[in-house]
Amino acid sequence: MKRLLLALVALACCGAAPVVAQDYPSRPVKIVVPFAAGGPADVYARYIAQRLQESLGQPFVVDDRPGGGSVVGTDIVAKSAPDGYTLLLMSNTHTVNESLMPGKPFQLMRDFVAIAPINYSDLVLVVNPSVPASTLQELIALAKAQPGKLNYASSGPGTPYHMAGELFKSMAGVDIVHVPYKESSGARTGVLGGQVEMMFDAVTVMSEHVKAGKVKAIATSGTARSAVMPNVPTLAEAGVPGYDAVIWLGLMAPKGTPPAIVAKLNAEVSRIVARPEVKADWAKQGAAAMVMTPDAFTQSLNDDVVKWERIVKISGARADK
Repeated sequence: MKRLLLALVALACCGAAPVVAQDYPSRPVKIVVPFAAGGPADVYARYIAQRLQESLGQPFVVDDRPGGGSVVGTDIVAKSAPDGYTLLLMSNTHTVNESLMPGKPFQLMRDFVAIAPINYSDLVLVVNPSVPASTLQELIALAKAQPGKLNYASSGPGTPYHMAGELFKSMAGVDIVHVPYKESSGARTGVLGGQVEMMFDAVTVMSEHVKAGKVKAIATSGTARSAVMPNVPTLAEAGVPGYDAVIWLGLMAPKGTPPAIVAKLNAEVSRIVARPEVKADWAKQGAAAMVMTPDAFTQSLNDDVVKWERIVKISGARADK
């Protein structure tokens, strides 16, 4: 009898995962965005949430929780129940913060599981029209002639905008000063208003300001020219060989989330971003879809943590400046 009971328990456990996945979601799902409203993370979280809601039949609610360079919102998810009903919209800010902020209350690869990547986009280095430089070489020359005088804005320590600036400083050999804002909209406003000379910003957000002549586009950050800014050279071709820095987004969940739920979410997100109309829509904005299995995304995250640990060390980047 004891053996029979044990066998029945084991059988029940083996069958539990498919049932969990089949019933999921049975109530609203929250996607926590640890960045301010209006930035790429918020925009694409809402894009994905709407389509997950359509395909899975339950509300997917975006909850913006900015603060602490993404730490505030991320910690909320880390402490949430691992049941698939609280998800994290993350970016490469998180892989940078593993080395930039070692004292934070969580560890990315210890306390979270990877679900799926979403997309990536280039950044564009822009300057206020008042800056007497229109090319990368002119900007580098200006910065070298006035060390410590030019400032660049970001949405906070560890963000792609910050690290793109630090990478530029290191590779171009210039001394420019980081001015962190609490969110990307504030940094953007600072550059548009001339309070700060320059910033790296997502092409998906800044391209309209470039077209309107509110800022000058100096160079883009990817390995090839951006489709939405084909006349703007990359940093690599304009004078900083080997430069490559993008912003990418993905979904994670608290450690312990059932693998069947992770697999279901991965399949749905992958199906959404692979749609021809989604790819075409994002291409117009300067973003490209990313599709990976949970295991492949996990490996990609681990690789990115190692990459940025090296760059943080070389650049001397700090969370407090």
